[in-house]
Amino acid sequence: MEPIEIVARLREKFGSEILQDTQFRDQVFVSVKKDRILDICKFLHDDPDTNMDFLADLCGVDYPDNEFRFEVIYNMYSMQHHHRLIVKGMVPENDIVIDSVESIWSTADWHEREACDMFGIVFAGHPDLRRILMPEDWEGYPLRKDYPLKGRKDWEYKGFEELKDLHSHDKEWNIQA
Repeated sequence: MEPIEIVARLREKFGSEILQDTQFRDQVFVSVKKDRILDICKFLHDDPDTNMDFLADLCGVDYPDNEFRFEVIYNMYSMQHHHRLIVKGMVPENDIVIDSVESIWSTADWHEREACDMFGIVFAGHPDLRRILMPEDWEGYPLRKDYPLKGRKDWEYKGFEELKDLHSHDKEWNIQA
């Protein structure tokens, strides 16, 4: 089954929940309403004709000027049928919560934590949604487009002095930075 045929099946089953589909360089993208992302992903995973049994990647994207500021991108692949589909869950800035798909693909656990950590996207139903890259006391979301490149001028990371102390012996221990 070609990816565009999968999109037709999604439109047939989910109707108005499918917002848009596009093709670019042999890739098919489907934009969907965030409220049905779990149902759509479960269908793509469980349906024998699609059998999207491998979540290759999940990431967040920030488009500050768009109606849906955030997108959660699901890059799916079927090991059995060798077809790929990219689904975009559209998330508005005023309601930055989307359902977790960790119950479908366990690999989503780490990917969702990263998207939450970097963009502030909350994954409802995630079993352990805590920071994964940034320290727990970090303020803000570094991959948002409105996050200052050099950090806020009036703010310094609370653990900075602790890190300085930790690295104070680097030269005597012969650690090259």
